[in-house]
Formats: sequence, structure tokens, C-alpha cells
Amino acid sequence: MKPLRILVAMILFAGASLTARAMYLDAKANLAGVLIHRAWAKTAKTGAPQAPWPWADTHPVARLRIPRIGYDEIVLEGATPRTLAFGPARLFSGANLGEPGNVELAGHRTSWFRPLEALDAGDQIEVQWFDTRRHELRERTYTVNDIRIVSPEEVTSLAPRSDNALTLITCYPFGPSPRSPQRFLVLASPAGPSRSAETSRLANRAQL
Repeated sequence: MKPLRILVAMILFAGASLTARAMYLDAKANLAGVLIHRAWAKTAKTGAPQAPWPWADTHPVARLRIPRIGYDEIVLEGATPRTLAFGPARLFSGANLGEPGNVELAGHRTSWFRPLEALDAGDQIEVQWFDTRRHELRERTYTVNDIRIVSPEEVTSLAPRSDNALTLITCYPFGPSPRSPQRFLVLASPAGPSRSAETSRLANRAQL
């Protein structure tokens, strides 16, 4: 009986360890989310880049919203593997927020960009950022023109552009599948010029 008791104790200990680790990772992710939102709130007020924690090598640069599917996340700068663990991020190969060109945002298919599988052509995507030239928070609404599933080598959609555009990128298929041999692209164009976020907020309140 003694070997059996030892085996049972070892199984219970392993289970408790895995549960504790899962709880720790969940708490860590929740805390990171709170700190990232706080950093974005400061950036939205002052325009100065705010690291979410002292040793972070990234900072919030935008807020990404898709009203129809209830999506609302903070975008971080630099889509490195470390940064993508904490949220969607801007690819350095794309245009900067508020500048002419194709703004490229990436996110994991199992978390931050998993909701993109519910997108349809014609959906509205809202991007908010701080314009350092105008010293104000601005936003632009994009309309989804096309949704494509392509191979990793097919990068024509990510070529530099002179006109304004938005591309959302994630791996495919969605979910916990161990393999993701394809890429899911959401291609969108501006529904109009950028506008002051404060003006937009007041206009929305007036319509209520």
C-alpha cells in the first residue's frame, strides 16, 4: 500500500502545482492588462509614451475597436514575440499611426485576434491614437474591404502603400490547433478622414 500512497501523493502534488501555475499565469495576465490600460490612459492625455511597467520594452500606441463584435483592445508598439504575449501590436514594417500608408497590426490567433474570425466585409474598425503634431487624441474609422486566407509567403497585401489602409494579421486556423500554416488577413480602408476623438465623442453624445 505504501507505494500506492506515494504515487497518489505525487499525482496530487503535480495537480496542485499545475493548478497553482495556471492561477499565477492568469493573475499575471490580468495585472498586465490593467497596467497596459493605465499606460494608454496616460498616453491619451499627454501624448508621451508610457511603459506599462518599468522594464517593459514596449508601450501602448493605439486603441483598436470593432463595435459589431464588441472588440476593444490596446495596441502595443512592435510585434515581437514578447510583446504579442500581452496584446495586439503594430508591425514595424507598416506605417506609423496617423501617417500615410498601410498600418499593420498583428495578434495571436488563440487570444487577441481570435475574435477576428467573426468579422465580415463591411464591418467598421475604429483606431484611436495620439497625434503628436496636433497634440491631441485622434481616431479614424476603417471599413473592412476584404478578408483573405493566404500562405506566409504571400506578402503582396503587406506591400508599402502611399494611400491610407489598415491590415490586421494573424495565423490561421484559429484556436488551439498545434499547426497554423496559413495567415488570416483583414484588409480595410478609411471610411473618411481622421478626426479629433473629443469631437467624435461629443457628436456621439449629441445623437443619444
